[in-house]
Amino acid sequence: MKNINMPTADMALPGSDHEVTISDKHFVNGHSIKNHIPEHMQKALFGMGCFWGAERLFWLEERVYATAVGYTGGFTPNPSYQEVCTGLTGHNEVVLVIYDPNQMSYQYLLKIFWEAHNPTQGMRQGNDVGTQYRSGIYTYTDEQLSQARASEKQYQQALTEKGIGKITTEIMPATEFYYAEDYHQQYLAKNPQGYCGLVGTGASLGSQQ
Repeated sequence: MKNINMPTADMALPGSDHEVTISDKHFVNGHSIKNHIPEHMQKALFGMGCFWGAERLFWLEERVYATAVGYTGGFTPNPSYQEVCTGLTGHNEVVLVIYDPNQMSYQYLLKIFWEAHNPTQGMRQGNDVGTQYRSGIYTYTDEQLSQARASEKQYQQALTEKGIGKITTEIMPATEFYYAEDYHQQYLAKNPQGYCGLVGTGASLGSQQ
């Protein structure tokens, strides 16, 4: 049975001292995903279940500069995918979104986030069960944190009007982001018939730019 309880720090796997080696080139648009990101770009970080489909959702938005997948929210340094799947790292599967704030707003990214998955399911997303599939927003600034919390209240109202339950999304300042292995990066571009489990609720956050 999948582990749906978060481990404590002393339970967590020890991990590695070495970062995973990945290509710095986005497989779809060729932009940098790690080492050569333009200084004026900003970052957003979301957990929406399996990160393959979540990443594609954001790279299909033409105003997004680049995307990458990885792990955050736990204890284990430089975890492997296999370690994350044990439920003993505390990490979530997440997508890093790199965007130009002059081209699009963080509020618009929040709209994509809320509407594309079901944020009421706790430690799962659809048939994907485990702590690494929890809904999460991990913020890089106080402004992002404030906007995320405000959008949660707004979306809860939309869900309630549809008779859908309470949001379980984890909203917190971002901790260390660990890039996932290279084969996971832009996975659904490399494997077009690959698995995507994203299913929204049908509730809308309203108009955002």
